[in-house]
Amino acid sequence: MSDLRKIIIDGREIEVDPAMTLIQACEQAGIEIPRFCYHERLSIAGNCRMCLVEVVGGPPKPAASCAMQVRDLRPGPEGAPPQVKTNSPMVKKAREGVMEFLLINHPLDCPICDQGGECDLQDQAMAYGVDFSRFREPKRSVTNMDLGPLVGTHMTRCISCTRCVRFITEVAGMPELGQTGRGEDAEITSYLGQTLDSEMQGNIVDLCPVGALTSKPYAFTARPWELQKTETIDVMDALGSNIRVDTKGREVMRILPRNNDGINEEWLADRSRYVWDGLRRQRLDKPYIRENGKLRPATWPEALSAAAEAMKGKKIAGLVGDLAPTEVIHALKQLVEGQGGKVECRLDGAKLPEGNRAAYAGTAAIEDIDHAKAVMLIGTNPRLEAPVLNSRIRKAWLRGADVGLVGEAVDLTYSYDHLGDGPGTLDDLLSRDHSDVREKPSVIIVGQAALRRDDGAAILAAAQALAEATGSGLLILHTAASRVGAMDVGAVTEGGLDAAMDGAEVIFSLGADEVEIAQGPTVIYQGSHGDRGAHRADIILPAAAWTEEQGLFVNTEGRPQLALRANFAPGEAKENWAILRALSAEMGATLPFDSIAELRRGMVDAVPHLGLLDELAENEGESLARGDVAKTPFGQALQDHYLVNPIARASQLMAELSAGAKARAGAALAAE
Repeated sequence: MSDLRKIIIDGREIEVDPAMTLIQACEQAGIEIPRFCYHERLSIAGNCRMCLVEVVGGPPKPAASCAMQVRDLRPGPEGAPPQVKTNSPMVKKAREGVMEFLLINHPLDCPICDQGGECDLQDQAMAYGVDFSRFREPKRSVTNMDLGPLVGTHMTRCISCTRCVRFITEVAGMPELGQTGRGEDAEITSYLGQTLDSEMQGNIVDLCPVGALTSKPYAFTARPWELQKTETIDVMDALGSNIRVDTKGREVMRILPRNNDGINEEWLADRSRYVWDGLRRQRLDKPYIRENGKLRPATWPEALSAAAEAMKGKKIAGLVGDLAPTEVIHALKQLVEGQGGKVECRLDGAKLPEGNRAAYAGTAAIEDIDHAKAVMLIGTNPRLEAPVLNSRIRKAWLRGADVGLVGEAVDLTYSYDHLGDGPGTLDDLLSRDHSDVREKPSVIIVGQAALRRDDGAAILAAAQALAEATGSGLLILHTAASRVGAMDVGAVTEGGLDAAMDGAEVIFSLGADEVEIAQGPTVIYQGSHGDRGAHRADIILPAAAWTEEQGLFVNTEGRPQLALRANFAPGEAKENWAILRALSAEMGATLPFDSIAELRRGMVDAVPHLGLLDELAENEGESLARGDVAKTPFGQALQDHYLVNPIARASQLMAELSAGAKARAGAALAAE
């Protein structure tokens, strides 16, 4: 404790780290300091001056608490601890003056502003401002810019805090915004009037402390006090980002990130934030049965009876889709294996070893990337597969970490050493001396492009051997939210998808939309959207989407998290576990649960670590046996970043973003 320093804040003596800024020291003392430009995850700008405090014995003027460190304070008389006042008459007058200046040109449009009710400027004007204005001059106005389909702009409201500029430059790594002009002519603008291309741009809406940057799709649809807020988990990628789903009635109105330092900090990818319009479109809201080659609406008793009839005494294969909760996968495994069938979750052909958690979930935590001095990427493009994870790697890179990539050379928003295109590079790396790397923390991240190949098992074994040789943590970056949970409950067949479907007369598809099923077997599809799986189905059982039921999801590092229900499924659609329970009763092989709580209890009895919510278990497993690898280079795991699952493919906004990304990727033609 000797390196701590005593400081007196508002008459209270506390001990703090001398590297802390005054605003952080005040927070530690439980004192609120108003701020607009300061944000704990961005660099310090010190330009809004709202956080002014009085330093006793210092200059006879207030000091910006966000830009002054505790170590900069001079001790008082006879070595007494330095004193800071946050509520003296000098500070009160300074805050009122700063607020008056901020509001000189701010338009009086709170009633029609989307930020109304959750606006920092409103809150701080009420708490620290004055109730009158001395300015009678005309207000300045600024032309709005077009940043694309996600972020709406009302730049007259901008107070030049530069949070958006710092985020897009530092965290997203795509410096697409900046400030031009000086004094009254200063304004935030995009470079050359371009729209934003970043996969993380939605975060600038959260960061904006006024209504200058708003969410375009959400504009003028609801007020914050009308919304029911539910804390849950994102399933658009396998990162397990913590989110809040806001609903109005039965409809999801918006999705916002929640803070979780171990996973997504407080950021969220655009794909996860704006996919909510896909929850309303192309929904399956009643059961269907195929007759004479055409699907016709049916009642639940009809559909369940037809499904039970089709499955009795037949060879069954159960396919687990990318968005299925772990409890439902456990129930499906019980149902199908009880009938002598097989279940498979690795629909993309990933060579993940059954029962070896150290190999299919890895040994590293996402948080380990923060402290890594070296990060190795193998067969992955984290910018498209998990943009929030990519920003975390960028943060490590900014702190001096070396990044190496084995795979296709792509723009990751940070510089890296391109070590090679294919698995042959791993053999070269294994033959080197790694004594210098063993001394420093490092992480190896293996993506699905490396594991979906025929030699995927050998590549995973080589990556594991490289992790052991370098003393690195191993992180398997999955693209399917349900995959690690499905591996945990053992929803796998030796030999993979081909072995599971070999000779199957009936295929029970639990939201499996990413796989083509050939003509022949009877297909029972249980899912939420009319996507590829439903088109091929002979019997459709409409189910709830992930916001419409409780469910456990295990993220890419092996951390179980609970997603809670935010709204209700449309029409006659039911919760997934309830459909399987009703179907099992219809088949005369009733599953041993009557509620989601009973089902979860049975699953945790079988797999105890799934009961440790938001805890990261020590992943154990043997080292894999090395094999021969092919020389062909790695490809990309995702064909289209924005259209990864049925919910995203039903979203008009995701379709627009996908078209925009394709247009930008095309070669630019010169005008002739």
